[in-house]
Amino acid sequence: MEDNTKQPLTADASLYNGQPTDTGSSCPSARLTSCTPSISDDFKDGVSVENMPLESKRWFVLRVSYGRIIKAKTYVECKGIDCFVPLRYRQITKQGKKRIVTEPLLPSFLFVHATCSQVETLFRKLNASTSRSLLSIYYDHTSFREDAPDKNPPLVISDSAMDNFIRLTSIKNPHVIPVTSENIMYKLGDEVVITEGEFMGIHGRVARIAGQQRVVMELFDGCLVATAYVPKAAMSQLRM
Repeated sequence: MEDNTKQPLTADASLYNGQPTDTGSSCPSARLTSCTPSISDDFKDGVSVENMPLESKRWFVLRVSYGRIIKAKTYVECKGIDCFVPLRYRQITKQGKKRIVTEPLLPSFLFVHATCSQVETLFRKLNASTSRSLLSIYYDHTSFREDAPDKNPPLVISDSAMDNFIRLTSIKNPHVIPVTSENIMYKLGDEVVITEGEFMGIHGRVARIAGQQRVVMELFDGCLVATAYVPKAAMSQLRM
């Protein structure tokens, strides 16, 4: 997948690594927002969010079947839902020339900005089609639903956390990488904000990865992304 930063901006295009991208003329632009006053019983069996205004948009995390992230993105966009696919910028040398190419940073996840009713409609249509194995809800395994104590609610990401995540993963630096908790050595776990350079404004925790001091942001349990090297002078500790 080549980097393409000169794509036309459209009014209701979805976010693709921080830049709006045209969803294509074959996709309907109308939003599929429902006015239903309550979540259906079918939806409560798997993907409801407790104590949330129905029409308030939130960031949901969807799992994508292996190798199908672009197909999943296209499917969601064609249903009129905004989504975000974080990309990894990688430098390659081709015929003696250096080029920047892009590839999915987290190929198993798709982030959608939608209301509960939009997600309900999406999965109702998905389950009725031949693409039902394409997507599934990622659940919050740290909490339980009030109406069903043996079930977990869908994971919802706050706007502030997604903003930080989108900003970080939109920086065209090949050293921005996904990491796991096993290969991180936090340096006192300091919460910092980067104050200088291309990562300025990014919030996270100071860590040592592959012999370098970096800042790691954790979007949710198991989803961590690290900046490139950040010198101590270019960060400021956040006061809790």
